[in-house]
Amino acid sequence: MPVIARLPDLLISQIAAGEVVERPASVLKELLENSLDAGSKAIQVHLEEGGVKLIRITDDGCGIAKEQLALALTRHATSKITSLDDLERVGTLGFRGEALASVASVARLSLTSRERGASHAWKLRGEPAAEPEPAALMAGTVVEMRDLYFNTPARRKFLKSESTEFAHCADAVRRLALTRPDVAISLTHNGRSLFQLAPADPGRRIADILGDEFIGAARHIEAASGPLTLAGFAIDPTRATDAKDGQYVFVNGRFVRDKIIGHALREAYRDVLHGSRQPAVCLFLNIDPALVDVNVHPAKTEVRFRDSRAVHQFVFHAIQRTLAAPVQAEAAPSLAQASVHGSAPVAAAPTSPGSRQAWSPSYTAHSEAPRQASLGVAEPAAAAYLAFARAAQSVSQTPAPRPEAMPQFAPAATATPEAPPLGYALAQLHGIYVLAQNARGLILIDMHAAHERILYEKLKTAFDNRQIATQNLLIPAVFSADPLDIAAVEEHNEALRDLGFDIAPLGPNQLGVRSVPALLQSGDPAALARSLIGELREHGITQLATARRNELLATMACHGAVRARRQLTIPEMNALLRQMEETERAGQCNHGRPTWTELTLDQLDKLFLRGQ
Repeated sequence: MPVIARLPDLLISQIAAGEVVERPASVLKELLENSLDAGSKAIQVHLEEGGVKLIRITDDGCGIAKEQLALALTRHATSKITSLDDLERVGTLGFRGEALASVASVARLSLTSRERGASHAWKLRGEPAAEPEPAALMAGTVVEMRDLYFNTPARRKFLKSESTEFAHCADAVRRLALTRPDVAISLTHNGRSLFQLAPADPGRRIADILGDEFIGAARHIEAASGPLTLAGFAIDPTRATDAKDGQYVFVNGRFVRDKIIGHALREAYRDVLHGSRQPAVCLFLNIDPALVDVNVHPAKTEVRFRDSRAVHQFVFHAIQRTLAAPVQAEAAPSLAQASVHGSAPVAAAPTSPGSRQAWSPSYTAHSEAPRQASLGVAEPAAAAYLAFARAAQSVSQTPAPRPEAMPQFAPAATATPEAPPLGYALAQLHGIYVLAQNARGLILIDMHAAHERILYEKLKTAFDNRQIATQNLLIPAVFSADPLDIAAVEEHNEALRDLGFDIAPLGPNQLGVRSVPALLQSGDPAALARSLIGELREHGITQLATARRNELLATMACHGAVRARRQLTIPEMNALLRQMEETERAGQCNHGRPTWTELTLDQLDKLFLRGQ
């Protein structure tokens, strides 16, 4: 019969170490958290052989008294919690009281510390029956770990190469450095200094670690709601890459991999990411400690929210609002202004560029209004744009000898700071791109992608409000169809009408389109109908979810958008630019591709070596 016996203390610690000490980076993370909790303002990290041979952390924190050094190396001994109430409102990074004991059970550990006000430092080796001995140290604590897994060689075999282990260690240092920009941190590997981070403001620290390119390509986020605040940066969708390791999310200063926040991120970017690209973010979520449980994982990389749905919705809407902001004339906030730990509430929605009187013409004209309406632009706005174009003495309507090869040019309007963000149209390139000039330089617009996004957002708004206007066709657009197509139309006839389509069978193998959404009247009715019927046959529409509904509307917008090779007039191009400035998520089309880009005068000067 098996005998039940108590496990030896050393074996208990080694079992616990299997949960806490996964690799050298795990040790480094735990030791750095202790240094930060001790109030350190400067931390030095020295590694050898990827942290397997040596991890030495030197800090200038409060230190540990001589009589408590031995206690610090025992299991479940901590100065950070004393009661259940403390555990439910944890405000420190480390609190479980297992890190030092676990490390000492699988590596050679020594602890040197000098308490503030003490005459000298004391050193304790993590060995049985060891006694503290006097040591030399200015202030703070030095924790030194050597020969990880020296007594458990089977565990050591699972470690990766030196370069891989060091990469994990460096990432652990960067994560903690992001949370405490007020602390100076340096990292040395095999005697070579990798980086030295001086105390800085939060935005500067993010730039130091993630790069100025990330800050330049990201949008600043700041939001608050009740006990929740969110600050940081989220990458512009057009700058996203396929890399999956660019997401830094912190909850109350603790790096986490949370499924709730991860899902909110994916949903917020769903409408604007191209293909399999991933959003890179650096976000700091602050919440009342009583509303989050950080004690659900030994490595403390997972948390549990009391109201996970509220957190999901808060993060989702904060990021979605930032990504949906229309093009603005104001510059992005500087690094000094971007305080990622702030708790200021979300500012009111900025005034749309279309309402800025500084550049809006006040007079009207109407002769080109029907063509403007075909682009989905309101008639009063179209008239104003036409007036500006005429005031700028736009291109003559006399046809050129080779219209397919000759772009349309207009004398450029004076580029002033009051000009719209996307400027004014200059020409059309190969019937695909619109060239425009703003106060900073040259704007290039993919006219199909831009118009596609405009129509898509208008369709979503109209569908949500049940106000999709329809346009009856003078002559029905007839096309051939198989019996399954006809059956799908008959089954979903009411839903098709909600989408603005009137499609009816005209024979055993024919369907006719009698009306289409007014926003898509310039598209091919038969092509629109075929595409929509294909979606209906595959997915149905009676229980249409938001994601599937948006895909349908995106398909409709794609078919209804102005096509490549169509020649636009200067007023039509300007109308398109003004609509882009007022449209949410106008920087990306429905498929996540960029709709416009800017080349500043400085970039153009460098391209042509001006001033060199």
